[in-house]
Amino acid sequence: MTSTDSVTKTPEAPKSSRSSVRRIGDTVFQTISTTSGSLILAILAAVFIFLLAQGLPAIVTPVDTESHSDTFRANNGNFWGYIGPLVFGTIWSSLLAMLIAIPVGLSVALFISHFSDKKFQGAFGFVIDMLAAVPSVVFGLWGILVFAPIAGPLYQWLGTYLQWFPLFSGTPLASGRNMMTAVIVLAIMILPIITSLTREIFLQTPRLHEEASLALGATRWEMVQQAVFPYARSGIFASSILALGRALGETMAVAMVLSASGLVTFQLLTSQNSQTIAGQIANQYPEASGMNSNTLIAGGLVLFAITLAVNSIGRWIIAKTKK
Repeated sequence: MTSTDSVTKTPEAPKSSRSSVRRIGDTVFQTISTTSGSLILAILAAVFIFLLAQGLPAIVTPVDTESHSDTFRANNGNFWGYIGPLVFGTIWSSLLAMLIAIPVGLSVALFISHFSDKKFQGAFGFVIDMLAAVPSVVFGLWGILVFAPIAGPLYQWLGTYLQWFPLFSGTPLASGRNMMTAVIVLAIMILPIITSLTREIFLQTPRLHEEASLALGATRWEMVQQAVFPYARSGIFASSILALGRALGETMAVAMVLSASGLVTFQLLTSQNSQTIAGQIANQYPEASGMNSNTLIAGGLVLFAITLAVNSIGRWIIAKTKK
């Protein structure tokens, strides 16, 4: 008998029955998930196709400048000359709102997660979540009826004593319905998005990291700088991108508050204000017809492209940061 004959072969272990058995629940869940994901992409593609089909005639055809008000007429009937000031107003108001909302939102989220009494954290979080549920029309009414009359004297003071600053130059609008009011209302609207998301991210900071920082003699604020902010960096950026997307597409509050003239200007207190694409569509679409309707839809296509570009860049930066 050879040595190979004396070696007994070890029987192979039977394959797990779990790998070969496919449960009905798994199939149903996979089907629903795949269908839902495909449906989202299909809806997004359908919206893009609609905007492109309806807006393309206005892009390639001169705008009917006579049917628009004087302040919103296109430059020589050129669509891009018409949409340019609106793009500027959309980006300008959104960036200013982000400049106000991000520091305040991060401060509120940090207070709730690390500096407030734990028994009040749930109540504070509930108030922030309720603020996010308020319709934009309510914010617009509040801006017109409450905030604008109160802020009018403040704008007058800023225009008198800080006129040397370019943003506060010019004659302030007595009614207070200017870009500054629209920016503040917009910042209040996106504040809950930043606060809610960053609060949850701050609460997920590993406890051992925080305790190690405190054990080394760091104060609570130093611990936040050393442990909380580095851990939540990508989450803070992601919440800011979501808030920016909301600010870019906000319609009713801006349309109600802003007394716009459709010009490219950096002045915040005067009656000569930039208009946003969404606000222009809300104000002009009910009376629009024919090519003017196509022009506004083409503006929606431009806004769609801006929002898509902002979110794509944000996703790319977040992915690079995680790596």
